[in-house]
Amino acid sequence: MRVLRVAALPDDALAASARFHEQDLPAAQAALAKGEDLTLVFAPADHTHRGWRLAAVQGLAREHAPVRVNAVAGDDEAGIAAALRYLEGAPGVTGQLLPLDSIGAGEVLS
Repeated sequence: MRVLRVAALPDDALAASARFHEQDLPAAQAALAKGEDLTLVFAPADHTHRGWRLAAVQGLAREHAPVRVNAVAGDDEAGIAAALRYLEGAPGVTGQLLPLDSIGAGEVLS
């Protein structure tokens, strides 16, 4: 699975979407063209960013199926690593945006 860390984006959702589509989308499409599963890593953002991020991930997932495309949003490296491990072992998960919370509810029980 390829991991693409999205560069810092503006706080304004519309400006952030525009910058993502201009700067980061070409790298994502290049990885997907090689047939690699892809997970995007976004920095945390407020609720106004959810719509464009989810639309981008779902659009890429539909366009490149059966290659898997997902995204996580967070700034805690341990949380990001755990989410990446989960996604690596979850072959049926695609088109998802997983918001991560570094002060969340506690350990996941398995």
